[in-house]
Amino acid sequence: MERKKPLPPAIILVGAQLGENIGTVARAMLNFGLSDLRLVSPRPGWQMERAIKASAGAEALIENHRLYDTVGAATTDLGYVVATTARQRDMVKPVVTPAAMASAMRARQSDSDLQSGILFGCERTGLDNDDISMADAICSVPLNPDFSSLNLAQAVLLMGYEWFQSGDTTPDETLDLHDAQPATRGEINAMFDHLESALDAAGFLAPPEKKPAMARNIRNIFNRSALTEQDVQTLRGIVNALLRWPRGAQDKALKPRVAAISRGLPDPEAASENAPE
Repeated sequence: MERKKPLPPAIILVGAQLGENIGTVARAMLNFGLSDLRLVSPRPGWQMERAIKASAGAEALIENHRLYDTVGAATTDLGYVVATTARQRDMVKPVVTPAAMASAMRARQSDSDLQSGILFGCERTGLDNDDISMADAICSVPLNPDFSSLNLAQAVLLMGYEWFQSGDTTPDETLDLHDAQPATRGEINAMFDHLESALDAAGFLAPPEKKPAMARNIRNIFNRSALTEQDVQTLRGIVNALLRWPRGAQDKALKPRVAAISRGLPDPEAASENAPE
């Protein structure tokens, strides 16, 4: 039987004060696929128009919000509820990080179809102990102990991020080559032989006893760089341009030398210098 997709947790705002804050919360929710917004006793006159304006495209979440008088009523259909707070509370209750909270919610949904929920207090005072007593656990974010204050939208964004990441399969790193093709090992090796010949001709790989280690280090730079075919062609063009300097690309006397070095052949200039008189 195909496993059902986990339901995103409900976001429950208790005593929200400002329409703008509700709007930015809705925007943060939509970033991470959260669509169940529940308001518990918001301040009268919180102005939906301001909330919609601040939501930046998440108007549907605000227009479809559910309104409740108490935390108990807002959580009656939920299977697992976590209260967010940064303050120490005088009650025995598990305290989890946002990452642990997200994992626990997904694990519980693998055994049950019941939705989870996250409680957030009002902007000024947060959740009171009566509200927290309704939760299964407390979620506390590891923050700078000298400044651990988050605004309402930041707190929702952080919790939503952890929920989304706990089920995300995006690779940690990708390389978009667009229309380029990765260079083959043969192309990279040929480019390096070209470079090594040019460095030899310039006297860079000296003294002779250090040449193997120097060449190995330079080769390693290119072999860890995920070069494309175009990268290799560009690098070979750079080497040839440097070989022509300072007399310029039009100097006919340089052409045989550049051609020989680019093909890994002996430098004809060096050969002429070493020829017996």
